[in-house]
Amino acid sequence: MTGSVIFDPLLPVWLIAVLALLVASGLALALWRGLSGWAFRALAGFVVLVALLGPAYQQEDRAPLSDIVLLVEDESASQGLGDRETMTQSTADALAARLEARDNTEVRRVPVPDAPENGGTLAMTALAQAMAEEPRGRIAGVIMLSDGRIHDADRAPDMPAPLHLLHSGREGDWDRRLRVDNAPAFAILDEEVRLTLTIEDDGAAPDGVEEVPLDISIDGEEPRRFSVPLGEEMTLPLTLPHGGRNVLQFTTPMAQGELTDRNNTALVQINGVRDRLSVLLVSGQPHPGTRTWRNLLKSDSSVDLVHFTILRPPEKQDGVPVRELSLIAFPTRELFLEKVDDFDLIIFDRYRRRGILPSIYLENIRQYVEKGGAVLLAAGPDFAGAESIYRGPFEELVPARPTARVVEEGYRPDVTDLGERHPVTAGLERDFGAEWGRWMRQIEVTPTGGDVVMSGVGDRPLLMLDRVGEGRVALLASDHAWLWGRGFEGGGPQLELLRRLAHWMMKEPELEEEALWAEATGQQMRVIRRSLSDEVGPVTITTPSGEVVERELEEVSPGRFETLYDGPEIGLYRLENGEESAVIGLGPAAPVEFERTIASDAALRPVIDATNGGVQAMADGVPRIREVREGRPAAGRGWIGITPRGAYETMSVSQMALLPPWLVLLLVSGLILAGWLREGRR
Repeated sequence: MTGSVIFDPLLPVWLIAVLALLVASGLALALWRGLSGWAFRALAGFVVLVALLGPAYQQEDRAPLSDIVLLVEDESASQGLGDRETMTQSTADALAARLEARDNTEVRRVPVPDAPENGGTLAMTALAQAMAEEPRGRIAGVIMLSDGRIHDADRAPDMPAPLHLLHSGREGDWDRRLRVDNAPAFAILDEEVRLTLTIEDDGAAPDGVEEVPLDISIDGEEPRRFSVPLGEEMTLPLTLPHGGRNVLQFTTPMAQGELTDRNNTALVQINGVRDRLSVLLVSGQPHPGTRTWRNLLKSDSSVDLVHFTILRPPEKQDGVPVRELSLIAFPTRELFLEKVDDFDLIIFDRYRRRGILPSIYLENIRQYVEKGGAVLLAAGPDFAGAESIYRGPFEELVPARPTARVVEEGYRPDVTDLGERHPVTAGLERDFGAEWGRWMRQIEVTPTGGDVVMSGVGDRPLLMLDRVGEGRVALLASDHAWLWGRGFEGGGPQLELLRRLAHWMMKEPELEEEALWAEATGQQMRVIRRSLSDEVGPVTITTPSGEVVERELEEVSPGRFETLYDGPEIGLYRLENGEESAVIGLGPAAPVEFERTIASDAALRPVIDATNGGVQAMADGVPRIREVREGRPAAGRGWIGITPRGAYETMSVSQMALLPPWLVLLLVSGLILAGWLREGRR
């Protein structure tokens, strides 16, 4: 039970002050005039002023509340190095036992796990949340058990009590880390890309080391070892071997006595893209579809197009001067002998043999395909005639033989069952609807190889794709694709079909019919297998630690099989399914938890100093607990302090007026009467 005098003014304080000024003025006047009753009148005024302040005696029944000490326990990945986890746990248990053994003291243990998405150690965020759940007036101290490498020091809350750090480091700890400072997300194939990396030592590292080994591996292949200077920024020139995702792994071997090798490896994933795709378009007899190919290729900013249209065959002799027929001569020798290998794709649009391209040129194109080139034939009636480009060297190249029949009737192109699985035509009917406009002409051919992905009149082959040697060949047995572009009978997916066809022939990785890859989201990967087969076996996943896991693949759409896998660790994973293989890196290239592993109080020092806290090593033993007054130093050798808060809970409150109205009236009346009598006697 405690008691105190409180005031509850009946009038505004400023008005009471004015009345007090009037009373003081009257008292001064009485003194000046020498009135004998001034003292009684002054006392009466004082009683009135005090009564207006509403004095009362208040009694409170209080129940004392215990002090609260917060133990913030760092459970992030860097605390798993060496014996830090065990040491932190045992120290936290010992401190909790000592604090709970004290009178009027409670302990709140606050775990701090790894933040999601490589966020690091958010100790101050966890502390702020814990403090928000407790009355600030009861918090007597905060003890943080950590390596001190926190990543949200700027979010430190306003501390009502001392903050102490018990760090998990040991004298003699040292670590070597590899850091990639600059790595592009994209790089152009066949051009040099430069990465910047640094290998440095931190802590009590051994002296005399000037160079360290560095292993570089691309897509999980056998690494190549180099010797690089320690502590210096290096710029490495690299050339990507293929398009699509390239996974580069940089590793420096773990040295004896090093704290961890978790930061000795960095994964960099760079997407390889072509600078420019070179396409040669050779148009024969002009027709409405000629502009279709030109518009398609010119609309792609990554394509360099060379287009020649043969308007006048050599046998035509009408006396018109050559200078009036063309601006330049058709450079057949330069294009088809000297520079044919510079093109990624050659398109023959309704071309027929009329002596312009002799057999030696066509033979050179055949060899160009076998060495990795691509040829697309857009066939018209010319393909069925005696002057067909099929005759001669192209007979071994083209996946179908013309029957010399041209079908002139309306039909709607259909995607075959195989085409539903092939990336060139997969999903066209689903994404663009199946009610496409009709085409009016088809060249009848007999397949001799390759894959038929679209059919036309009477299920005759319409679009065929084939691989010849290292190159690719496509045959479109119609010259009426332009009807879709004109919107005839509703049109169709002309632009998408021709775009996919051209990019498949130029070996874009996303259009490979047999492919295996994975897409990562955090530590989870979606493994994707594309195949023309109806079934595929399980995918084999090899983790960075060497563990082998098998996962069944489920068909989610024709030709596309998927499964989800949660990677247990950060690093490079290898995927295998049949003859297909791939690699993928899970987790960040450089986990923030292992950027700095040597224990340090640098991040927490400003907050610790502001609260008069202290820093000690867990390796030195569990510190003693002392009580210190607020504002005094709260740490010393072998001890840390907490500030008792003296918090309480008010159970009941009672008040009694010190000057009740009747007493005020009696006192004021008596004093005024006494003053009057005193003045009258005089």
